[in-house]
Amino acid sequence: MTHRTALVLGATGGIGGHVARRLRNGGWTVRALARDPGKAGAQGGLEWIRGDALSASAVAHAAQGASLIVHAVNPPAYRNWGKLVLPMLANAIAAARASGARILLPGTVYNYGPDAFPLLDESSPQTPLTRKGAIRVEMERHLRMASDKGDVRVLIVRAGDFFGPGAGNSWFSQGLVKPGRRLRSITYPGKTGVGHQWAYLPDVAETMVRLAEREARDAFATFHMGGHWDEDGTRVLEAIRRVVGEPDLPVRRFPWLLMTAASPFVPLFQELVEMRYLWETPVKLNNARLTAELGAEPHTPLDEAVRDTLVGLGCLPGCQRTAATCPTV
Repeated sequence: MTHRTALVLGATGGIGGHVARRLRNGGWTVRALARDPGKAGAQGGLEWIRGDALSASAVAHAAQGASLIVHAVNPPAYRNWGKLVLPMLANAIAAARASGARILLPGTVYNYGPDAFPLLDESSPQTPLTRKGAIRVEMERHLRMASDKGDVRVLIVRAGDFFGPGAGNSWFSQGLVKPGRRLRSITYPGKTGVGHQWAYLPDVAETMVRLAEREARDAFATFHMGGHWDEDGTRVLEAIRRVVGEPDLPVRRFPWLLMTAASPFVPLFQELVEMRYLWETPVKLNNARLTAELGAEPHTPLDEAVRDTLVGLGCLPGCQRTAATCPTV
């Protein structure tokens, strides 16, 4: 690329923050749009700009001269998805059209329904079962339409459930473990024997940046990550036990019945219940196209990835990522 300036929308979040840091470490000039840069500016080496992704003028101003726009932003507190997500994306598309930047979007498996299971490739049909899945499909449709007009280039990298340092809004941190305390048990949402796909955030960021730094062959490109495939739902559980040094750490069932009963009154519970089908059947992403493009997918060993995640969540008290007192596995 002739100029390596990126605008990251959502740099205070998990995936956005990891992509921003990976771009910065790779020599990019990284701008980060935030409603309150004073609170967000703990991440050094980024150019923080005050603004809101819901403001078309703010996004367009921040994107001037950028060759890449990372669209990893979500509505505040994940509320009002149906009303806010598409307007934010429209602002990113308009800014990319004006600046000539490529849009980089982290994709999800929410786009798919059972008709596409169990193995998903980039051409699998997208017929979601949930409202959030339908919105994600609509986002990608808008990006495809913009790309088809010939003035916006798009790169989508799809991965499984995120985990890793900074993945606060994830099944790992909000379902499997309780952040901020030593683990006394693990809660698992899936069925015994059903496979599940996980994606370690630093690996996702590395993959996204490597692809973004390559010359685009297609105006619209999608790649699937393999991540960590847990073939029977026990690999991640056993990794947690090894990392904390408690091979008999209890595993409890996720309280689906309670969530279902409370879902009419708690929007978060309603969203979780809608995603239950993804825990009841194997859903695996085929990364053949990705490995053909990069040669190999960035892949941190599972125990190391789980250890860094638990340290970041405060589940290994007194342990720093590089401290000798941390458990080794």
